Amino acid sequence: MSGHYGPVRDSSVSYVEAILDVLSAEPRRTVITSADGAHIRAADLRDRIRRLDAELRDRGVGRGTTVALLTGSTVEGLVARYAANMAGGKVVTLYEGTSATTMADIMASVDCSLLLVDGRRQEAGAQLVGTAATHRTLSLGPSTYAEDVLALADRRPALPLRSPARPGDDWRIGHTGGTTGMPKGIRMSHASHRRGLDDRLEGAGEPPRFLACTSLAHLAGLLVDRTLYQHGSVVLQEGFDPGEVLAAVARERITHTWLLPPLLYQILDHPDLPGTDLRSLSRITYGGTAASPERLREAAAVLGPVLYGWYGQAEAQLITEAGPGEQELTGRDGHLTVGRAMPGVEIALRSPDGTRLPPGELGEVHVRSHHVMPGYWKQPKLTAEVLRGGWLHTGDVGYLDEAGHLFIVDRIKDMIVVVGGHVYPADLEELLLRHPGVARCTVFGSRDRHALEQVHAAVVPAAGHDPSLEELQNFVTVRKGALYAPHAVHLVPEIPLTAVGKPDRRLLRSRLADPWATAASGPEDLPS
Repeated sequence: MSGHYGPVRDSSVSYVEAILDVLSAEPRRTVITSADGAHIRAADLRDRIRRLDAELRDRGVGRGTTVALLTGSTVEGLVARYAANMAGGKVVTLYEGTSATTMADIMASVDCSLLLVDGRRQEAGAQLVGTAATHRTLSLGPSTYAEDVLALADRRPALPLRSPARPGDDWRIGHTGGTTGMPKGIRMSHASHRRGLDDRLEGAGEPPRFLACTSLAHLAGLLVDRTLYQHGSVVLQEGFDPGEVLAAVARERITHTWLLPPLLYQILDHPDLPGTDLRSLSRITYGGTAASPERLREAAAVLGPVLYGWYGQAEAQLITEAGPGEQELTGRDGHLTVGRAMPGVEIALRSPDGTRLPPGELGEVHVRSHHVMPGYWKQPKLTAEVLRGGWLHTGDVGYLDEAGHLFIVDRIKDMIVVVGGHVYPADLEELLLRHPGVARCTVFGSRDRHALEQVHAAVVPAAGHDPSLEELQNFVTVRKGALYAPHAVHLVPEIPLTAVGKPDRRLLRSRLADPWATAASGPEDLPS
């Protein structure tokens, strides 16, 4: 479904202007509750953005400039993004937990001229100041090494300014969750994001009240934009804590939130869940990693018909959605569907020679929509490889059924080449998650002393279980065949994640995959 909200329907304006017009229409309404409990009215948020916008313009931010944000789930970070985009600049978000050297390299790769650091990340900002990167640093609050740009902006009048940004301009350079080398910079245009603000989410609330309990650098940030534009309100939390999430839903009457599947499981396992009033919650959007069919069934039974699964990519944003009642829909080999195409999205499955495949045939997923990126930042060759004939070549392997449900097998480049065939990690992960002794898992490949690739599984055991290599090998062999049986099983207390929340296969491979070992016994340490 899609709909229009607010007075702004001109897709030629920037997405920030569209949000500001909505804020101006209801100036006294509380639109943001910060992590420390402060209530921000629409007029206050609008005026903060306008003042910082003017300050940044006077400091050279405009079309063609790039502003780096070292910010968390704070009002200051949100104001900084909106102001930089209003001034015509594009933003790049730096991920916490990334080294100062990597941050500096990313900034240099996107021609960054300014870094904005919020009050809780001053130490990381100071490390960046010491790098060789040629950028200015300003602080979003008191600082010992940088000007407090918010204090300076507060002295200005909150005058409305027209954004110089054009529809085709980039508002953001996002980065993939790659664990090797420099992440690819993904361009996102004002026009695409502006158009997405109009898309209405079933069950999100009338108006929506969104809990942002994960990083605003990812989908939570985009959902904040959509919520504000659709006359909703937002509650911010710094970092994910299942108990705090449950308390916030009850206290703040939350209607919608976004979670990665492992975070959803933490909610299900929390002792406060049975006694928490969740009657206001009408939508939980989840995605980003493979989900356990059993745990999704459990979530549906406990939480009711509020689950909406998303499949997408950084290059394509949103592709499909699986709504209530579709989470248990499985295809061949027990794959869960990732849903059907979202409005405005066209999906085609094609063979390597480009032939469009009929339902049931396995092929690469190709996508066409207004959400698709215009290209990678300064990588024309790579852009030409994935954007061909108006279609994004996702690199995902899957198939469609007759009703249009999409089933994903895995990434083409993530397959493990073993003797006798190919093993797709996500395929095996879905199977292992059905074993009662497996709470979470990640599958990765590693070469042995003979340079042959072997299948490894890092497994977080379910409470009260201690699955052995032989037990899991037999489980897989019976259901999938010996080709898929893991060569080694590593019991770990937790699956490490990259800075963007994906399983860190590179870290697992480097710490666990001993070419002389066939299995691991007992929970293994994963030092940072």
